[in-house]
Amino acid sequence: MATVNTMDALEILSTGAATGAEIKGVDLSKPVEPEVQEALNRAWDDFLVLLFRDQELNQDDIVKASEIFGGCQIGGGRKFHLAGGATAGDHSMAQRDEVTLVSNLGPDDKPVMKNNGLGSMEVDWHTDNSYVDTPPAGSFLYGVEVPVNGGGETSFNNQYDAWNTLSGILKEKVWGKVQKQDVSRNSAGVLRPSAILPATPEDVEGPDHPLVRLHPKTRRPALYLGRRRVWPSNYIVGMDYEEGRELLGLLWDHATNWDLAWTHEWKVGDAILWDNRVAMHHRKAVDLSQRRVMYRTQIKGEAIMPAWDEMGSME
Repeated sequence: MATVNTMDALEILSTGAATGAEIKGVDLSKPVEPEVQEALNRAWDDFLVLLFRDQELNQDDIVKASEIFGGCQIGGGRKFHLAGGATAGDHSMAQRDEVTLVSNLGPDDKPVMKNNGLGSMEVDWHTDNSYVDTPPAGSFLYGVEVPVNGGGETSFNNQYDAWNTLSGILKEKVWGKVQKQDVSRNSAGVLRPSAILPATPEDVEGPDHPLVRLHPKTRRPALYLGRRRVWPSNYIVGMDYEEGRELLGLLWDHATNWDLAWTHEWKVGDAILWDNRVAMHHRKAVDLSQRRVMYRTQIKGEAIMPAWDEMGSME
């Protein structure tokens, strides 16, 4: 039997869906050969989402595993919890700065619908940290406690395919356009601690990012929508607000078509890495009678490249 973390042991099994591959023969709690690290990064480029089953990881292990794919950056939402006066009972915090504790637990350590993070609510399609100047290249999520048939399934979609299958008319409308990214609400649409809810589009705070970005490694274009919240929220810069809202609605309907997605049902010890630049994700609501505790890191990102800067034209 081949030793784990070697090329002989490595297996990469596609899900057969628009995203995703299961990785076998890798134990992320142990050193990984450089050749295997290179193969894992190639697989990440090819499949966008990598699943590692039966892992036994602590927070130090997760940070080390993240280094295989570029290292960590601090999650953009952390500053809001610190500004909001996080306490020892705040289940959005973890022992290491690089790690975010994603759970549905309240201060009494029991499941709740809402907490300072995502709680047990459904989390609609979104891209992590699109509201920061340099969003993470990827996200790495590890299942510590997972509901048994109790929701929390996570879906991932393919935004290369979303761009490739977009109509020519819509491609022309979004080419060269940038979008204001709303920083005020988290991935479940809940106002962040210390953030101010915008009352008008002019009140929306956050960076401007291109609607079509180029992946820095594959050099392929992809739609980049970020997240969509109750208006006023994200808008297309320089476009009439109502016209922009209508266009964003069409883009979101197209980009979140379930034909572009793969859904994972979690088990304890599952670890998933996804490419935050070209894949959005969605989480089903969690059964309030069951605990869900995950560790997450964010993979260090790079400046977003507008597709038109590198490609010139859409072809």
